[in-house]
Amino acid sequence: MSWNTGAERCNGYTEEEILGEHYSIFHSEEDRAAGLPEIALQTAAIAGRFESEGWRLRKDQTRFWAHVVIDPVFNEQLELIGFAKVARDLTERKLAEAELATSEAQFRLIIQSVTDYAIYVLDPHGYVTTWNAGAEQISGYTAEEIIGENFARFFTAENIAAGVHLEVLATATRDGRFEKEGWQVRKNGTRYWANVIIDAMREDTGTLVGFAKATRDITEKMAAQTALDVKQNELFQSQKVEIVGQLTGGFAHDFNNLLMVMLGSLEMLQNRIPPSPEVTQLLDNAIQSGKRGTALIERMLAFSRQEQTHLQALDAGLLVNGMADLMARSIGPMIRLEIKVPTDLPQVRSDTNQLSSALLNLAVNARDAMPNGGSLIIEAEEHKVREGERPSLPVGNYVCLSVCDSGAGMSAETLACATQPFFTTKPAGKGTGLGLAMVATLLEHSGGKLVLRSATGAGTVVELWLPVAAMELEAPLEAKQNMGLAAGARGYRILAIDDDELVLRNTVLMLKALGHTVMTVTSGEEALYLIGDDPQIDLVLTDYAMPLMNGSELADIAWDIRPSLPIILATGYPKLPFGANPALPLIPKPFSQHQLSEMIDRSQRRGSQPAA
Repeated sequence: MSWNTGAERCNGYTEEEILGEHYSIFHSEEDRAAGLPEIALQTAAIAGRFESEGWRLRKDQTRFWAHVVIDPVFNEQLELIGFAKVARDLTERKLAEAELATSEAQFRLIIQSVTDYAIYVLDPHGYVTTWNAGAEQISGYTAEEIIGENFARFFTAENIAAGVHLEVLATATRDGRFEKEGWQVRKNGTRYWANVIIDAMREDTGTLVGFAKATRDITEKMAAQTALDVKQNELFQSQKVEIVGQLTGGFAHDFNNLLMVMLGSLEMLQNRIPPSPEVTQLLDNAIQSGKRGTALIERMLAFSRQEQTHLQALDAGLLVNGMADLMARSIGPMIRLEIKVPTDLPQVRSDTNQLSSALLNLAVNARDAMPNGGSLIIEAEEHKVREGERPSLPVGNYVCLSVCDSGAGMSAETLACATQPFFTTKPAGKGTGLGLAMVATLLEHSGGKLVLRSATGAGTVVELWLPVAAMELEAPLEAKQNMGLAAGARGYRILAIDDDELVLRNTVLMLKALGHTVMTVTSGEEALYLIGDDPQIDLVLTDYAMPLMNGSELADIAWDIRPSLPIILATGYPKLPFGANPALPLIPKPFSQHQLSEMIDRSQRRGSQPAA
């Protein structure tokens, strides 16, 4: 009955085209078949208004989403004379809503399909309102179990007691986001290391409506990072060990030369001065200090693996009981020492000197842990290790030497680091941090294991697991070398060679004190001239490290001149470089007059032969 320009623009019909047509022309065939146009008019007439939204048709048969309001029109006699209809094109809004609904559905689908992240929503007070599959997989709760519950149940008891869950929401509310890593608790009570992100959700007006929380289980990642940190620390420690080895090997030669002169001179002086308690004590102190310097070099070389460990069969019971007096003097009268080592233990495989040093080092460590006194017990037992009993030890027979003290003990953190090189809890200047590391190295070389047990305030137990020696090692190497040796003759004609004149003079004094005739030179070239010119030379004692020609090269040429000439190689290096002649008898510096005498006797008895 009437038509405005808005209707024409919305529907496409002109006034001439639409006046007189039934308004159902704007409905689809489905709506007309269902009687919707009539129902709308009936509803408006009865209820006083009809309002709805739905698809309508334009003149070109395209659809648009319309918001429709139909009001009845009455005359003065309240007779229904028609309807007033208002329609508004909301197609763009409808499409936007549909797109948003599709997007939200896709987002919900994505969230629900994520299984390696727990993603859920909290209300402003921390109660769970949504729950995805990842949250169920990580925490163990189903949506039915957790929706409506407070997220505090994911925190550990100590964190809840400290109010951490409240602080988390307060931080997210204040800053807009909270992110941290920490322990969280699953439904079954187990813990996992989680990365947690909480974002505050606000309306356009700024009103807080809740929090979006994303949690990821990174326990494996943390374990891998911890393992990586351990490996990096081990690498760092091994690099320090390598540096120590390089430095030690570099200065060992010169330092041993100095000790050689000092100890040799003191030993000869001790034999020449008249007996005097005061002077004798002073000389003994100086000699003991020099020997301690030698032992220090040996331990550092052994630790840095530049010195070969001399494994041999040894009687642990005899060794420990023989050290009782030394250990008692070392730990002092305030500590009660008990040695419970049977005398019928089987022999074990180890290095006698290094094992003795290790036991003394452990006793001193125990003393330092008991400043007010206490007890130190050294025990030994034989054990048979079977398959799977001790994963760190191969199957076999062992003797376990245990050193137990009643001292302060160690915390779990200190215990974990105790055998690491350079780790020490002692004050500066009181420890190198190499003691336990060197003991552990000795046990590894011996085929055994160092085991530590300790707790704060409960003392410390150090176990040295030493493998029982095989039959072929029954006799110690030193004993085999000395079997059947008789005192050698005196009065040899000896050629001594060393480029260090101070060392050479000291060696000459030792040799002359032993009754030998000595000729000296300071280079290999001079020595070869004398060897070729003087057939009366009985033995050559030469330093290894000399300019132009080292001792091994000198021996090779000397044997070409005199094949049976005994030659002894003296060196302050921890080990000879590759290529040195292995047939050469070797005496390490610093050596004593007695050691020199034994080496000369041995060399004269068996002679020296060139390498094949």
